[in-house]
Amino acid sequence: MIPSLMIGEEHPRTNGLSPALTVLVLDDSPAQRNMVCAFLRKWGHRAISTGDPVEALARARDPEISLILCDWMMPEMTGPEFCRCLRAEVTETYPYVLLLTSKNERSAVPEGLAAGADDFLSKPVRPPELQARMNAGARIVAMQRELRAKNGLLETTLDELQQVYSAIDRDLDEARRLQMASLQDRHCARDGGDVSLLLEASGHVGGDMVGHFKVCDYVVGLYSIDVSGHGVASAMLAARIAGMLSEASPDQNIAMQRGSDGAFHALSPELAAARMNALMLKEVQTDRYFTICIAFANLRSGAVRMVQAGHPHPMILRAGGQVDVIGDGGPPVGLLPDMPFTSFEAQLSPGDRLLLYSDGLTECPDPSGTMLDDAGLITLMRTHRDLAGTEFLDALRNGLVGFAGHEDFPDDLSALLFSYRGRG
Repeated sequence: MIPSLMIGEEHPRTNGLSPALTVLVLDDSPAQRNMVCAFLRKWGHRAISTGDPVEALARARDPEISLILCDWMMPEMTGPEFCRCLRAEVTETYPYVLLLTSKNERSAVPEGLAAGADDFLSKPVRPPELQARMNAGARIVAMQRELRAKNGLLETTLDELQQVYSAIDRDLDEARRLQMASLQDRHCARDGGDVSLLLEASGHVGGDMVGHFKVCDYVVGLYSIDVSGHGVASAMLAARIAGMLSEASPDQNIAMQRGSDGAFHALSPELAAARMNALMLKEVQTDRYFTICIAFANLRSGAVRMVQAGHPHPMILRAGGQVDVIGDGGPPVGLLPDMPFTSFEAQLSPGDRLLLYSDGLTECPDPSGTMLDDAGLITLMRTHRDLAGTEFLDALRNGLVGFAGHEDFPDDLSALLFSYRGRG
């Protein structure tokens, strides 16, 4: 039982040292409970008392209970037993437990701490010491409640953020489907040559795009685009640029013009790049830029005229297995006005294949950080020279997985393979 407070001790009020507490007093002696509760109320606290440990456990679930004064020796349940039950059953809140013990029980203090008690008071209890320990407990309880409140706010905020992220993920998944839907068929057979495509974003959506368009019966346009950055903005810009090179709307195709005979003709590749550069700076007005390779392939002669605007050097896999790296570089599109773009020519023979690709291939690192580079890509091309079309491109991609050691590429992958057959 809780012994009487020492006679003659001063009984100070809270005096602002701690806020008013709701204190649960557990003691099998009604007289001792009443006396302790009287002093607690005199100090400005709310006191609740019981002699039944089971009832005390039920009352302790009340979040208003800040502190529990519990006697060590009780007939139905000892103080440590009560503490163990309290910590096991009451988990939503954390009431601070002051366990009262007599001098000859001080050796059992480790048992009380292990059971879940927070502090001890020796009997007989001195009111100043009781109040001081209650103030200390009140500070701890206040910090614990503040922490719980902040954790609750954090959990609520995280839940809200998760809902936002889930919505964004759904939108990005839809954007990815739309982006892939805008990609032309992975393989297209034309009279004189086949076009095969590879496109894989490093995230939900990417800034790469590859495609082709018909200029006339014997000329096909080819392009490979890589917009700076990643994500939705880059993907939207890539889609807009691809729209400028659409076969469906030749009048709107920035790389074509209608001749005096009414037929469409290809512009020179450098002029097409210059027109894109002017459009980017005047109308698009974004801080992003892009690299692009535009090529016009003559299906009759095998002659290819192209511009390499900041894009990686095109490669030609010859029918005999030799790989030629071609191109003279050039500035990206959308950085500065009136940039000089120049075109160059290459000659394909039947069986030759032209590869346009983004730097996601050559700049892919292995586990040590070493990039594949041009030499590595050339090796992959030679290794898989017996494959054709999309199988060849898929083999390049799988070879990149083997080189990197994983499929989580740091940059978008895109490639266009033009396989020249020749026509009469």
